[in-house]
Amino acid sequence: MEQTALRPRPMPGDGGGGGGESGGGPDSGPPARRPERRRGRRLMTVLLGVLAGVVLVLSGAGLGAVGATVVGAGGLAELKRQTGVAPTPAPAPSAAPRSAPSVPVVTRLGVEVADDRRPGALVVAVHVPGPGSSAGLVRGDVLLAFGATRVDSAAGLARAVARARPGDEVKLTVRRRGGGYQQLTAVPGIVT
Repeated sequence: MEQTALRPRPMPGDGGGGGGESGGGPDSGPPARRPERRRGRRLMTVLLGVLAGVVLVLSGAGLGAVGATVVGAGGLAELKRQTGVAPTPAPAPSAAPRSAPSVPVVTRLGVEVADDRRPGALVVAVHVPGPGSSAGLVRGDVLLAFGATRVDSAAGLARAVARARPGDEVKLTVRRRGGGYQQLTAVPGIVT
């Protein structure tokens, strides 16, 4: 029985036939044209990249940021003048100190509530740290009263908390998970 010799196949880019042959044998075939093919592929890749860049620029991708930089504030005023829109004059600086912008203050208790089957607001989450956590509220409590206001639902609690003043102590009437009732003192805060 005759044993066949396994010859390694030539590696891509390897100019010779591999295995130390001189290339003149019957298996050598035509000479490889690898360097020219690579140059053609590189050229094609560069051309496709340039084409993609031109398409993106012509389609306006990224043109907004470039346009804002080029036009600038002076160019924008010129454009408004051409379209007939009168530019608003800049406010004159005054010697009086500026007051902070008027922002509505919203009071928070630091709890997430849902409607309970019975009257009250079921506490489903307590934000730590927060006014509810400091007062001793825990998940599963049912808020029945907020100060002098009876709480029938989660929306009722939200209205009562919104009417409260931040920093003022408020008595909470709570039904615990075990069935007992407890009075807690909370100090509603604001979100900064």
